[in-house]
Amino acid sequence: MTADTTPAPASATPNSASPASATARSAPTAEVPGLDVAGLEAWLVDAHPDLVVPGQHLTATVIAGGRSNLTYGIDGAARPLIVRRPPLGHVLSSAHDMRREHRVISALAGSAVPVPVAVDVVDDTEAKQVTGTVFFVMERAPGRVLARPTHNAGFTPDALRALSLELAGDLAALHSVDPETVGLADFGKPDGFLTRQLATWRRQLDASRSRETPELDRLQAALEADVPETTRTGIVHGDFRLDNALVTGEGDEAHVSAILDWEMATLGDPLVDVGMFAMYWEIGHLPGALATAVPSAVDAAAGYPTLNEMIAAYAERAGIPVPELHWYRAFAAYKLAVILEGIHYRYQQGGTVGEGFDQMGGLVAPLARAGLTALDAEASAAPSDTDSDTPTESEAR
Repeated sequence: MTADTTPAPASATPNSASPASATARSAPTAEVPGLDVAGLEAWLVDAHPDLVVPGQHLTATVIAGGRSNLTYGIDGAARPLIVRRPPLGHVLSSAHDMRREHRVISALAGSAVPVPVAVDVVDDTEAKQVTGTVFFVMERAPGRVLARPTHNAGFTPDALRALSLELAGDLAALHSVDPETVGLADFGKPDGFLTRQLATWRRQLDASRSRETPELDRLQAALEADVPETTRTGIVHGDFRLDNALVTGEGDEAHVSAILDWEMATLGDPLVDVGMFAMYWEIGHLPGALATAVPSAVDAAAGYPTLNEMIAAYAERAGIPVPELHWYRAFAAYKLAVILEGIHYRYQQGGTVGEGFDQMGGLVAPLARAGLTALDAEASAAPSDTDSDTPTESEAR
């Protein structure tokens, strides 16, 4: 970990598939990239014999859709499991941190924030029995991921609206958790968080450079020139969005069963999460091929609320004025652009598994331009550009 305990950014883009179940077989599954299934079986026998089904072998399936940490669905144990490990190839120091994910999920168990059940985190770098890296095991939570408009089938508009507002409430609930109460007082250093975040992401970009990125460099400089004052701190997820949630139910009922992908969690300015959430909620409005390469299930015609409604619901649940988000939305665009540049780098080095990675490099410049547009909007915006008469957080100060 870095000295200031701020996690290095993991290279994650939206998941587009829920954890797939692999049918149990009479012998271990053929090897999947980055995971020794026979080694996982042996480790489970030694470390968690309560999860072993006598005479039954494990099967593993790579869960498609993630562009970062490799995620595997494991069947054949007493309960369905998930194994997470860092990506293959180009991995920065402290990035893709499985320990952080395990710690924060364990800490939030029993809170108002829905999380999976953590099983274990293991440093396998020396033994090289399972992944040869640090890996994280958790129980597979029920539900499916809503990542594309077609995934909305089976839910009524009222259900999707209620689900969305529930998700906004879950984000507010996370930001309302007292880190000290759940044992996370030392999980990060909130003071100077935004400045350190910019420096961290600059290092991420510099470590992944394989070409010139002028628009991204301009956005970076503009963000650094106008860092907002942090007015409250809390637990920050780092990548909070609809397709990082598992959804249960059907018809008129839809609920969040678990929030996923916590490896970038830390302590800091909660509006970083809100800005990222806002960017993904309206990702289909961004230019270029982003809507295709980074799909979203959010569709007003299907029943999803507007972003203004979501932010108002978040603010009401968090007990704060409606926040000013222009800088935070620009920062979200910057982070995603840096992530995609890192994926482009790994793709060029042959360090990716799956399809779609060849498109990522072409999305960096459009995202950077979108971030610059958000900052331009901040400079020209009226005191309040929301649909609500509630004062913004900056106006209330």
